[in-house]
Amino acid sequence: MTSAAIYGCSGHRLTEAERAFFAEARPWGFILFRRNIDSPEQVRALTDELRDSIGDADAPILIDQEGGRVQRMGPPHWPKYPPAEAYLKATNDPLAARELVRLGARLMAHDLKAVGINVDCLPVLDVPVPGAHDIIGDRAYAHDPATVAQLGRAAAEGLLAGGVLPVIKHMPGHGRAFADTHKELPTVHADMDTLDAWDFAPFRALSDMPIGMTAHIVFTAIDGKNPATQSKKAIRLIRERLGFSGLLLSDDLVMSALSGTLTERAHKSLKAGCDLVVHWNGDLDEMRQVAEGVGALKGKAARRAAAALARIVHTPEPFDYTEARDRFDALMAGRLTAARGPDVGEAQA
Repeated sequence: MTSAAIYGCSGHRLTEAERAFFAEARPWGFILFRRNIDSPEQVRALTDELRDSIGDADAPILIDQEGGRVQRMGPPHWPKYPPAEAYLKATNDPLAARELVRLGARLMAHDLKAVGINVDCLPVLDVPVPGAHDIIGDRAYAHDPATVAQLGRAAAEGLLAGGVLPVIKHMPGHGRAFADTHKELPTVHADMDTLDAWDFAPFRALSDMPIGMTAHIVFTAIDGKNPATQSKKAIRLIRERLGFSGLLLSDDLVMSALSGTLTERAHKSLKAGCDLVVHWNGDLDEMRQVAEGVGALKGKAARRAAAALARIVHTPEPFDYTEARDRFDALMAGRLTAARGPDVGEAQA
């Protein structure tokens, strides 16, 4: 029986211990990071191994391939993509930026699908406010909800056209956090009307997307005690007020914003209403702890998972890759060194 978890692995190929654990735990899917990436041939072999370990040739394999400082596959084998904010800077026109974002995402989907990856944790729909921690920073498409929604939808459409599922993140909004959830738990004190008009708006606009990811943030207007990932009130808001009916993933369980053992973190996240939990770092002992807090993927969660996978286009929209790549590079010329924030590195984004 498939379990309600997504796991990483430690290196370029599976160890025998990892293979045995995955065969027993039977996660819904896997997630790759830079430590797992060498060459196209190696990544393709690894994605085949991961699927073979659970006997599912169509198992989801995720990656954070945003561009900028969150890009797990990069040179010399894959092109460097710009951070999200660079698209609008390159055009100074939201409509032109929309076409450029879609083109970039379509190219990313081509790169990913070629090595067996079928889910990208993109687009970031967070809308930063002045003074917020720059963990989002240039990963945001713009600084107003309407433009973020417009460009985020373009990215999602580009991925879908290339046979890769998008993941909207970080629900219900990370742009107002004044701390990095990799290191500590942020608390947002904005009132509900403010959140509704600003933070929630892009997620509501893209509520038809197949997969979403939660934020490890306390919103006092929703639940003053629990981060959204582990808050029944926050997840009910995501489902009802934001209208999101897709598959809901936790952000990474290892992040310091969460407390308790990994078993407790996994159990509490699922109990609150997440459909699946994500553990990224490939530590086998930690994965065993997570597995103790994870049950079978069943009921509404299983139906949402099946519905998400049904959105994968197995015959991607045709396009001329070389022409598209040349056109994208020409339009983005001079913008690939846009202002950067701190390197997210191997952290789950």
